[in-house]
Amino acid sequence: MPNQTTHALNIALKSPPRPHVGPRRALKRSNVLGFNLVNATMAEAVYWIADRAQSRTPTQVAFLNAHCANLARRNWRYADTLKNVDALLPDGSGIALAAKLDQQPLGDNLNGTDLFGSLCRCLAFRKIPVFFLGGHKGVAEATARNAQDACPQLKVAGHKHGYFTPREEDEVIQEINNSGARVVFVAFGVPDQDVWLARIRHRLHAPVVLGVGGLFDFVSGRIPRAPEWMRHAGIEWIYRLKCEPRRMWRRYLLGNLPFTGHALGYALRRRSKTALRKFDRLAARCIDVAASAVGLALLSPLLAAMAIAIRLESKGPALYRQIRIGENGAPFEIVKFRSMRTDGPSQLELQQTANDRADGVTFKLKQDPRITGVGRFIRKYSIDELPQLWNVLKGEMSLVGPRPALPSEVEKYSKVERRRLNGKPGITCLWQISGRADLPFDRQVVLDVAYLKARSVWFDLWILIRTPIAVITARGAY
Repeated sequence: MPNQTTHALNIALKSPPRPHVGPRRALKRSNVLGFNLVNATMAEAVYWIADRAQSRTPTQVAFLNAHCANLARRNWRYADTLKNVDALLPDGSGIALAAKLDQQPLGDNLNGTDLFGSLCRCLAFRKIPVFFLGGHKGVAEATARNAQDACPQLKVAGHKHGYFTPREEDEVIQEINNSGARVVFVAFGVPDQDVWLARIRHRLHAPVVLGVGGLFDFVSGRIPRAPEWMRHAGIEWIYRLKCEPRRMWRRYLLGNLPFTGHALGYALRRRSKTALRKFDRLAARCIDVAASAVGLALLSPLLAAMAIAIRLESKGPALYRQIRIGENGAPFEIVKFRSMRTDGPSQLELQQTANDRADGVTFKLKQDPRITGVGRFIRKYSIDELPQLWNVLKGEMSLVGPRPALPSEVEKYSKVERRRLNGKPGITCLWQISGRADLPFDRQVVLDVAYLKARSVWFDLWILIRTPIAVITARGAY
């Protein structure tokens, strides 16, 4: 069936192979309109999908265009599906415009029709069988036939129209499973195809499923595709409106303007939030500098007295310096008053004997034999932390933030626990006013991550106000 569509498909299928990306390379993502869109070239996307099929990794692929974005704003189930697919591919000039307005990087236009030819070629080379599901009666069959005519090596496991009843759903799923297909193209239209796939994908043996919308109409030749110059210019929608005015006039004439307004509003809101966040962090830094400078000046008599008391009780320096991990994993040298004897047992020796506070990451004893008399007092009332005002003044720490961890502790962090490093460490924090060392480490992580998400100058001031109460009560201080 020679036509414009099959000619374009032949060109795509017979074009030279693009550089291989590598099976384990993750695709970059960009946040556009609240969705994590794939930011990649066509070759990267094609090889990533083929790799997932070859390695039998369960994968759902969906596409986001202006119409999809409009539907997702009105349909929470569809929006939730798009946010949870394994790869959401950008489709069309509308999404490119939204990314540009929001100053978000975006790769190629990965619409299904352009992707299809290269993907079929790659799947054929790897002998990965495919199944076509959807469209009117005969459309899926024509799609399979045209794809195989253009690429004889493509293994078509089967095809089925999309007009089956709910009672026939089990039979359709069984037919796909019996076919041995490892990639299933589903063309029900949005939002039905993606929501349906999210609901039944666990029942399919095929590892990779793609919701491809109107792809079958183009590949089968039922609907001609816009000339290449219109596609490159980003005005393919005008051609589709001309071909199907009754079906498309609402989508394009009534949908494009609200979409553009939403994209512009979303970008402006994101920029205003970014500006407010920067102003908030600048204000917090000003408070840190002023408070740490004044604090060091006013507390200098107390600091000197503590240093003398520490030196009189035990040998060694009054100040203790230790490498800690700061924001984004950057190491720095923390300054504290020494609260332990310099000739005491090592932490490793204590870990082998007794540990009241070992949870796989942190180590702390309620009755640590290394702590001196003065050390016990300054620990109880957090006086040993006061020299860290110098770290705050230098910009390595803040008054409020997650407590800085040891490098040996950070090495044990899980992916979730590493989120504690997304902000500048502080002298006090949310879990310090909520029980201090009495709280298990996983609870400390929850509170630290919650603080970093909600942090603001006002939140910091609230924590600072509560800190003296926590210090006086000395709960969890050891």
